[in-house]
Amino acid sequence: MTRERSPGKPEDRKPGPGAGGAGEVSLSLVVPVFNEQDNIGPLYTGLSEVLRKLGRNYEIIFVDDGSGDDTFRLVRRLHRDDPHVRVVKLRRNFGQTPAMSAGIDVARGDVVITMDGDLQNDPADIPRLLDKMAEGYDVVSGWRARRQDTFLTRILPSRIANWIIGVITGVRIHDYGCTLKAYRAGMLKSVHLYAEMHRFIPAMVTIAGAGIEELVVKHHPRKYGQSKYGMSRIGRVLLDLITVKLLIRFSPNPAHWFGALSAPFWLLGLFFGIWSIRLTLTVGTVYFPIVIPALCFLMFFSAAYLVLLGLLSELVVKTGSYNIAQVAGR
Repeated sequence: MTRERSPGKPEDRKPGPGAGGAGEVSLSLVVPVFNEQDNIGPLYTGLSEVLRKLGRNYEIIFVDDGSGDDTFRLVRRLHRDDPHVRVVKLRRNFGQTPAMSAGIDVARGDVVITMDGDLQNDPADIPRLLDKMAEGYDVVSGWRARRQDTFLTRILPSRIANWIIGVITGVRIHDYGCTLKAYRAGMLKSVHLYAEMHRFIPAMVTIAGAGIEELVVKHHPRKYGQSKYGMSRIGRVLLDLITVKLLIRFSPNPAHWFGALSAPFWLLGLFFGIWSIRLTLTVGTVYFPIVIPALCFLMFFSAAYLVLLGLLSELVVKTGSYNIAQVAGR
């Protein structure tokens, strides 16, 4: 993905008091924004009031997802005035997952918190997320138990989707769609995000053995602007869900999966082999149909290919697991 930072990179400026330098930030807040000009000011004010009371070095990363209004101008001004604020600007509107991924990539904190930029998430819940994480969890997921949205178009589809995702992935949480979540950076940065994958992070980090807990958070009705999400994303979410399911079930032992896939080919190869031998004994080689031994060879070759592919996948996954362990243990 091509990213363009705002003029005056945060890395080029001297951090102010309590800002922390590179490697010294302990908390990163990633906020993707798209056409949220009316929400930027109140959101920044609320975040600053809460984060300053935490007594830890922090950064607020606004990711402008190709906004067409004054959103980028406003966050760039905040960046100039406050060394805690960093800005990432995408060249066009890529969507929430790529925007979130861009912010996560540049986050320097040991803990990364993601939240929406529409004022529906409450900054006052951030200390509660951190307190829950201090109990030993790797991911603390917000749960909008009293969601302030329309029931038929937002709440009901979300509940159905959360139930389906929980059943398919085996990771049962109430609110996959809530952006307000806290992650340990090592776990989060080991997950490759694309398409609509941001909502599946709690399920995907279970591959690395992450501990997950839920926390009921506040949810406010939208005051300014319009929602950027609709029913059109249902198809993409379902496709991504299939991908996540395969990743969760496939990653631990890919050789077993490929071995199971190769079993029908071994059986078909054996069947055509026995058929070939039987024909040779009954009709001889003069009238022997060449297609049957060819099929026998093709089936055995396909089975062997799948087994070798499984062994190769096992090597790749084990190498990746070793890298994840290194990252998580830093």
